[in-house]
Amino acid sequence: MDRGYYADHALVVARHPSETDERMMVRLLAFALHAQEELAFGRGLSTDDEPDLWLKDLTGAIDIWIEVGLPDEKWLRKACARAARVVLYTYGRTAEHWWRQNAGKLSRLDNLEVLRLDAGTTAKLAGLAERSMQLQCSVQDGEAWLGNGERAVHLVPEKLHPAH
Repeated sequence: MDRGYYADHALVVARHPSETDERMMVRLLAFALHAQEELAFGRGLSTDDEPDLWLKDLTGAIDIWIEVGLPDEKWLRKACARAARVVLYTYGRTAEHWWRQNAGKLSRLDNLEVLRLDAGTTAKLAGLAERSMQLQCSVQDGEAWLGNGERAVHLVPEKLHPAH
């Protein structure tokens, strides 16, 4: 509702063997929060030069680069040099510690937005993971509800570093 975007998406999400349900579901949440027809998943954890999700314009330039997790600060600088806008979704028990270590360096990146997802909430999100899923997502006033018809998870991303 926040963006006035209403659509159905049939997704095939490739999952690296080392990827957890929690990380996969955070990637799906990131897709839902930025959904549009041209938004695409990157090739995954085993690919060094692609994000988790990205949106390219018709010339191939990267409009939005979306990362999930706690990436290296150098990786984020590289992403910011390649894309008009970079969005990072941090999550997990160590996300707050990671942010304290990297906030100073990352604050200089004007096209970076960093959002933190509560670890308890992303653990609940992982509980929605199934081999074949039908999920619904609603976004209103910066809050998201992701559910499968039986259960829903309420997520409130905390903005740690807003993009300018």
